[in-house]
Amino acid sequence: DVQLQASGGGLVQPGGSLRLSCVASGFSLDYFTMSWFRQAPGKAREGVSCIDKSDGSTYYADSVKGRFTISRDNAKNTVYLQMNSLEPEDTAVYYCAADFTLTAQAMGTYPEGNMDVWGEGTLVTVSS
Repeated sequence: DVQLQASGGGLVQPGGSLRLSCVASGFSLDYFTMSWFRQAPGKAREGVSCIDKSDGSTYYADSVKGRFTISRDNAKNTVYLQMNSLEPEDTAVYYCAADFTLTAQAMGTYPEGNMDVWGEGTLVTVSS
């Protein structure tokens, strides 16, 4: 089976940090651009970040620039999202996704419906 399994979510106070992980099984991440999305209660899902399969270039939504860092370890078939200086507005279910065609440059306009593989979400709650 082709799967993505996200983990690392939890409850954190404002200003705190979390690191999300997304492990792929059944396929190699080497050939895919990897992305993180999130969906807050009552809001549409939004693209947060991605890391290009070709050159490791990255994309970040304006709302997380300077606070979140995406990285990948192809040897471990895993992509990470380091989230620092968390704010209550970051509360959401976070999803990882893999796509063969996507480039980091196109992330801001790429239809999320085109993503090849989606993982189950992991809940991040930022609250005091």
